[in-house]
This record gives sequence, structure tokens and C-alpha cells, in this order.
Amino acid sequence: MVNETDPTAKHLAGDVRSPGQAAPPDAKRPIDDDESSSETPPVSIGRRFLQPRTFVSFGLAAFIVYFAVQRLEVDLDDVWRQLRDANPLLLVTALLTFYSAILIRAMRWRMMLKQVGITRKQGYRLPGNLGTFQILVLSLFANCVVPARLGDAYRSFLLKDRAGSSFGVGLGTILAERLIDVVVMVGVVVTAGVVVFGSNVPGRAEQAFLLGIGAVVIGIIGSVVLFVFRERIEALIPDRFGGHFQRLNLGIFEILRKPFPFALLGGLIWLMDGLRVYLVCQALGATITIPEAIVVSLLSALVTIIPITPAGLGVVEVFMIWILPQVGVASDTAAAIAILDRLITYWSLIVVGLPLYLVNLRRDVVVTTGTTGQAVGET
Repeated sequence: MVNETDPTAKHLAGDVRSPGQAAPPDAKRPIDDDESSSETPPVSIGRRFLQPRTFVSFGLAAFIVYFAVQRLEVDLDDVWRQLRDANPLLLVTALLTFYSAILIRAMRWRMMLKQVGITRKQGYRLPGNLGTFQILVLSLFANCVVPARLGDAYRSFLLKDRAGSSFGVGLGTILAERLIDVVVMVGVVVTAGVVVFGSNVPGRAEQAFLLGIGAVVIGIIGSVVLFVFRERIEALIPDRFGGHFQRLNLGIFEILRKPFPFALLGGLIWLMDGLRVYLVCQALGATITIPEAIVVSLLSALVTIIPITPAGLGVVEVFMIWILPQVGVASDTAAAIAILDRLITYWSLIVVGLPLYLVNLRRDVVVTTGTTGQAVGET
């Protein structure tokens, strides 16, 4: 943990405050305080939602689901019957498990923010665990309603708005979080996959495994290149963006310097995702083991690495309908499981996130045009 009285911690965090807010003692001026002077004009989530590409992405999701249902010969009447007979208590438990995992994510991110010097002792208005949880839910909601994974950029702007911190450092912590998450995810899913499939991995599951491994390799190589050649890269960047690049770098590598506590919490989060799928399966009377549920959950998350549709809408459902029969679940039951699980992980975020977004609309929190904030596993 960074010493909260160390002036270099404030240097990491960016020292961006509201007008009139006094600087804390021993605070060191950051590389480039004037973030607003060089930022691209922002576009609201509402405007993003109304753009044609958003409607195209939702149309694509609907087409994918329709095509898959026809191709896989799912009996919709049987699916509906199973949905009506589902155990509500187990479904509520699965829902609570999902939001508990988000709360742990929020607590972990708050730990990361403290590690880069964004603390109340340094003069920032750092939200508590529930406030950080609300920010995370809003970012997941943004991922659900607009394509291109804009939720992470939105999260950084929410943090800047509420805590008065640097957008670049906040985004840097999120990128580090994503790299840690994908490394841990691949480790967990490969281990569970060996238990479930042995050496007989189904073709599409193998492709998902390879996609995850590829993401890990690219992420690690990219981080090494960014660290080793950071001075050369900075020399190529226009002066007005130099401060942003340095803050982004500091946010990333201050977290990656001590990643293990965050990786342990990441492992817990992914195991809870598997538990959620297991509970949904049990609610429908499907016979499935915990390792199988982990494989289904995490492989379904891996296919969202490439953000084709908002939060993998359509893609995740189809993948679950395909992979569940590989572990002995009937196709109709697999479809029912996919529907219920996505009611929890996608549609509940719409129900919870929309009122939160409307309440926070007065804050005029926005996402910068062109910032994608790539994320994985939050579906």
C-alpha cells in the first residue's frame, strides 16, 4: 500500500480538484494538471444509445439469438415450462451472489485507488464501498446499453466527478484491473477445464480457451512494451497529451507493482461467477458440478473479449446454449439456464442501473468520444 502521506502518492493520483478546494499538505503538483484543456469533447451515454451503431448492435444480437434457436432446434414451449417451474429461492440466491461479486469488485477497486494515492487524507472525495459499488453498477449499465465497452471510460469519469481525481490515473487502475482479471480468469478456467474435459476439449470451447490465452499474452506483452519503451512512446505523443499518458502509465504500473492481493480477490470473484451459474442450474433441476459451472461461466465471459454487441448480448446466450450440452445438459434446459442467467447478469443491471443513471444525470457525467475502455468478463 502506498504511504498516504507521501507527496509522490498525490503525484500519482493527478491532483485534480474542484474549483476552490484547498490543496492538502505536502501535495506535489502533477505532471499536467490541466486535463480539461486537452480532452476531447464528451458525449453522454444517452446520446451514445441513440446512435445508429447502437441499434445495429441490438439488431445483430436479436439475429444471433434467432438464428441459434432455429439452428439448435430448441423447443420454446418446453423452455417456457421449465422457466415457470424454476425454484425462486435459488434464483434469488444466484442474484445475490452476482451483486455480492460486484461489491467485492468495488471494494477491490477502492483498494487500488488507495494504492495510487487517491485517498481522503490526500484531499480526494473518495467514495466509500457503497459509493464505489454504485459507480461500478453504473459502468456495467453503460456496457449493457451501448456497444464498444464504454463502461470503463464511464467509470473513470464518474470517479473524476465524485472524487476529484485524474481521469488518466483512474483509467490506468481499471486497465491494470482488467489485465489481472483476465490472467486469473484464464488460470481458473483452464484448471476447471482440465477437470471437466481432460484432453477432450470441444472445438468451440478450445477456441474460447485460446482466445483467453491470446488475450493474456497480448496484455502481458503490451504492458512490458508500455513500461520498457514508455519514454520513447511519450516522446512521440504531442505535448498536450503527455501528462495524460504519464498519469495513465502511473495508474497501471503502480497497481501491477503489487498485483497479488488483487489477483486473490479476482479468483474469488470468478469462483462466485461459477457459483451463480451453478445455482441457476440447480433452480431448474439440471445436474451440473461446480467445476462445470465455472467452465460455463468463464468461457461465456471470455467470448465477450471482442465487444460485438452490448455486454455480449446474444453472443453469451448462444454460447451457453451450445456449451451446456457439452457437460450433459439437455438443449432446452440449456436455453432456460441461459435465459435465467442473463436475466441476472444483463437485464437486472438495466433494471437497477437505469434509475441510478437517471438520478445521477444531473451530475452531467459523460464519456469521452472514442474512448473504449476494453473490459472482460462482466457480462
